[in-house]
Amino acid sequence: MATSVKLDDDLKSRIQHLANARHRSAHWIMCEAIRDYVEREEAREAFKQEALASWTAYKETGQHLTGQEVRHWLNTWGTDEEKEIPSNYHGRRNARVGTLTAVSGRKKSAGGAVCRSSDRAPICTSGNGTSGW
Repeated sequence: MATSVKLDDDLKSRIQHLANARHRSAHWIMCEAIRDYVEREEAREAFKQEALASWTAYKETGQHLTGQEVRHWLNTWGTDEEKEIPSNYHGRRNARVGTLTAVSGRKKSAGGAVCRSSDRAPICTSGNGTSGW
């Protein structure tokens, strides 16, 4: 697919300078930049959709863990004392729990969120200590 993009002279010059420094073509630099941007934005959108699904599951079930509970649990990962997901969910018990798609084991998402699924329920926590599921 051929696509035309109009660039101002300053940006063209910057791209050409970078291409020369990297021993690549300006076309390659632009393709890489676009690819990186699209991948980053797709990951950001996927994270947003996971967060919305988490919020929906919370509204339906009321189940949650506090940020402190999640941090304590995550701090055990990779140690000899690694613990299973805490069983003391706050909220209604035996309610339907939303699922986190494409998570098996641990996963790091856009924005630094760490996700892990278990046999009880999936959980996510962001780098700032907020959590869901």
